[in-house]
Amino acid sequence: MPYGPNDPMSTQEMIDLCKRHTMYTWSAGNDVSPLPIASAKGVYLYTPEGQRILDFNSQLMCVLVGHGHPTVIAAMKKQLDELIFCYPQTATAVRARLGRLLSEVVPGPINSFFFTLGGAEANENAIRAARLYSGRFKILTRYRSYHGGTNLGLMLTGDPRRWPAEPGSPGVVHVMDPAPYQYSFGKTDEEINENYFTYLKEVIEYENPKDIAAMMVETVTGTNGLLVPPRGWFPRLRKLLDSYGILLICDEVMAGMGRTGRMMAFEHFDVVPDIVTMAKGLTSSYFPLGAMGVSDPIHAYFQKNVFPGGLTYNSHPVGLATAEAVLRVMLDEGMIENAAKMGLVMRAEMDKLKAKHPSYGDGRCIGLFGMVDVRKNSKNEPLAPYNGSHPAMGRLAAFFRKEGLFTFVRWSSFTCNPPLCITPEQMAEGFDILDRGMAITDEAFEG
Repeated sequence: MPYGPNDPMSTQEMIDLCKRHTMYTWSAGNDVSPLPIASAKGVYLYTPEGQRILDFNSQLMCVLVGHGHPTVIAAMKKQLDELIFCYPQTATAVRARLGRLLSEVVPGPINSFFFTLGGAEANENAIRAARLYSGRFKILTRYRSYHGGTNLGLMLTGDPRRWPAEPGSPGVVHVMDPAPYQYSFGKTDEEINENYFTYLKEVIEYENPKDIAAMMVETVTGTNGLLVPPRGWFPRLRKLLDSYGILLICDEVMAGMGRTGRMMAFEHFDVVPDIVTMAKGLTSSYFPLGAMGVSDPIHAYFQKNVFPGGLTYNSHPVGLATAEAVLRVMLDEGMIENAAKMGLVMRAEMDKLKAKHPSYGDGRCIGLFGMVDVRKNSKNEPLAPYNGSHPAMGRLAAFFRKEGLFTFVRWSSFTCNPPLCITPEQMAEGFDILDRGMAITDEAFEG
């Protein structure tokens, strides 16, 4: 007999039934060891047995205001009482309010928004808009990038998650990042920029600039390295693209909505894109929602020309109400300012790890967007190869889980992306576990 909602279930029964009757993302089912979670509050998760786990990655870099925020939950409940669903071509009060609020908090002439169910869908619509507006087809993206798990999202992606989906949507041209995996365009920001833009201009010429609609970039590269662009890189990119009539699309699904200490990450870099995409932190992932924001000229074009996009649940009232409440909480409670302040605390904690652990390779953060690389020797070679693993990294991940720290361990790195409401004491708690865990990777250091 099926379980009812009030029937007791042991943790092992829960795990076994989940594995038997559901499929897990990016995994072979037999290899999955799902983390059992019963509840969550603030920066902590709780297992059915009551173990407290510090959420040091905001789940998938998305629970920005923390778990179970009462203001957001109240707004969701209010919307459920008023209007749960209506189809996307209706006008609703919550849609009107959120559209106006986003136009106020997103800088520059980006004042119109197309609401989706998540980041990948927002990116798909951004490409569609760019192609129709420009009359061109090709899209430039970078190898050190991730733009979503849909067909086109994966083709835009540069990292190995793209490979199983190939061949996919045509027209995507991948280029190097300013910080490629295996070498550098230079040592100083000036040298990197000079060499990089010589390279990028040559690629554009090879691909015929009149065929290129846009270049899509993660404003700050996320899971592929947590890479802040070199100083001056974005203005030079904007100038080069403008010279060819190529649009700039910033994917802020992971870096946006306060994560870096600004509402949008592009605010750090003296640039405004033509199109910006967002999701994850937009609702703190309390409800599925994404958005594509377009500049005034692009919006004006689609006032006169059909935008052929949309799904049943686009502009879902509950999602819109959730996003409105999350934005208000971020602004009213100073969470974006806290991200900037706590980013300095994180930087100091990373420096302590560097001084203590020989296996510490490099650590980067901007606001509460952080990552630490683990090295195998003094030449700074990564402990695990590209798209590979190392037993010590597996043991490190197991240690974090055992000690009550949730974060991601991938290849030779681990992430540091806590909710924006984290305190100095909670940050110290997380780094204490990271500190003790790195004894494992120190043993694998070759000298």
